[in-house]
Amino acid sequence: MTADDLGENARRLWRQAQALNLRAAAVSPAARRLPPLLFFTDPERTPRPWETAARLPAGAGVVFRGFGRADAAETAQRLRAVTRVGGIRLLIGADADLAQAVGADGVHLPERRASEAARLRAARPDWLITAAIHEAAAGFPVEGLDALAASPVFPTLSASARPVLGLEGLARVTALGLPTYALGGIDAETATRLTDSGVCGIAAAGAVREAF
Repeated sequence: MTADDLGENARRLWRQAQALNLRAAAVSPAARRLPPLLFFTDPERTPRPWETAARLPAGAGVVFRGFGRADAAETAQRLRAVTRVGGIRLLIGADADLAQAVGADGVHLPERRASEAARLRAARPDWLITAAIHEAAAGFPVEGLDALAASPVFPTLSASARPVLGLEGLARVTALGLPTYALGGIDAETATRLTDSGVCGIAAAGAVREAF
């Protein structure tokens, strides 16, 4: 799907994501190869994620989070089929074996497992590897990672939401030196507050589903 095929809200979100990526790439060229927009799936808020993924523009990305559900492998296969056709990157959350099984483009690690990135990078140098981060801390293991997803940046309805980072907390994450996505409470309105934040793109679950 191209930008011209999108509805107004989807077009705004996509253009904002692209603008953030371009600004980040001017400082860190590594950001240029990253998807500007990541759709984070959630079994409760995005029950049929392949339908949303099919409407994303080429160049976007999907982070599939199965959360141990019995149908995780089947859903991952459906997402791989859709994303391959649409020119969309697919990351599998917290499951490198499933990522390899479905031919995904990489993995997204929870914060507590970020240190696994170095081992995964050695085994799969072609993968896109990202990790969640909820609070910038000295010594955060960045080796092997391509990008971070900082959350929640703004207040969110997610049941697993942690204390809000705000723009100041987000700045502490970007100061770690890796391309960073803003996640949590992101929509077409709040994304406008990220212009000077240094993030390489935006990530969302419900807002992407609603827009696309």
